[in-house]
Amino acid sequence: MKKTLEVLGMVCPFPLIEAKEAIKELNTGDELEVQFDCTQGTESIPRWAAEDGHEVTNYEQLGEASWTITIKKK
Repeated sequence: MKKTLEVLGMVCPFPLIEAKEAIKELNTGDELEVQFDCTQGTESIPRWAAEDGHEVTNYEQLGEASWTITIKKK
């Protein structure tokens, strides 16, 4: 299962907080795709995922200041 979390327009640290909440609802192996445009999130979201043991399966820049990152729940 894949869930998309769109947090475009949210200032940091809210995209990270929303991602932490959203992943709690998923089962192991499910993926959470986070779409965000807060620059700090490019560091904080992958770092949190790694520290929590989740796997980043996709990470790309969509526009000048927007990114998508997909995290597979451990």
